[in-house]
Amino acid sequence: MSETSFLSVREARLAFGRTPVLNGVAIDVARGEFVALLGASGCGKTTLLRAIAGFQSLDSGAIRVAGRDVTAEPPERRGMALVFQSYALWPHMTVAATIGYGLKLRGIARAEIERRVTAMLALLGLDGLGGRKPAELSGGQRQRVALGRALAVDPEILLLDEPLSNLDARIRLTVRHEIRALQRRLGITAIHVTHDREEAMVMADRIVILDHGNVAQAGTPESVYNAPASAFVAAFMGAENVLPLRGARVGDAIEIAEGPDHAATRVPALGRRLGGPELQARFRPEAAKLLPAGAAAPGPGLTARGTVTAVSYPGGLWRHAVAIGGRDIQVDADAAFEPGLAVTLFVPAAALFLFEAGDPA
Repeated sequence: MSETSFLSVREARLAFGRTPVLNGVAIDVARGEFVALLGASGCGKTTLLRAIAGFQSLDSGAIRVAGRDVTAEPPERRGMALVFQSYALWPHMTVAATIGYGLKLRGIARAEIERRVTAMLALLGLDGLGGRKPAELSGGQRQRVALGRALAVDPEILLLDEPLSNLDARIRLTVRHEIRALQRRLGITAIHVTHDREEAMVMADRIVILDHGNVAQAGTPESVYNAPASAFVAAFMGAENVLPLRGARVGDAIEIAEGPDHAATRVPALGRRLGGPELQARFRPEAAKLLPAGAAAPGPGLTARGTVTAVSYPGGLWRHAVAIGGRDIQVDADAAFEPGLAVTLFVPAAALFLFEAGDPA
């Protein structure tokens, strides 16, 4: 456990039958920090959250809060509150009764419950809705009620299990900013499970990316986006375009040999340890540039020759499919290039992620 850690998970291991779900996961969360657990379905993120909350027992490992070992403690003694994906609102209870339910279980006096519920309604923008039941609320309002029920008991740690997944896209954009602003205002420690990369990027102070029960990378949104530690992380963070290359590190640079579809180039090593000679280059569609065939590179980076095979307009930019060496590469551009047109693809060195050829995505 680090000196700044408020919540510490150490060597968390868990298997369902013979299927491992958590493989020695270790994370540290500082007091007041907002951490997103990000990954695809089945990566272990929800299981890890449930283990932290106390709803799932570990096979081995330890969970500590402020230095106190809570591994064997029941959920109600961990100082945490969990907001479920389904919200889990009782249809017969009013908004006020739902928010005050946890306080009632704790034996809080009725007057104090009413005071806290009134304050929570105001905090969450639910004034005047205390007498309504879930069926009379919008999706965004139901989410706020579930959040209010969790916050009313004044937890040390707020756990969020994909609470926005049931909202439509427009409301989800608004509510995620509301949750982040509320977390900052209250200074509460929060752990948020999501499979949505953008959601994690805009909400979290730090992102922990999980892959098959392992921590693939942990860091600030900027660091995991701009410096992915593996091909898997690069692909998960949007760099799904891949080109095979040959090259090796020479001093403080990576020298890439000329290939049948790309020119030789030299890019900064940026601390990458690549043995070579078989490499893979990964990059995002918006990071690459399309130029007329034969155009010179506008700076350090990789240039390749290809042919436009399809073009579409998803909004904002034109999305192109470019055939390069038998692969379809996705590239965004401000203007459309006609299908069948020969083009030059340029990827700036800073946007080019290089890994060993065998590094799995």
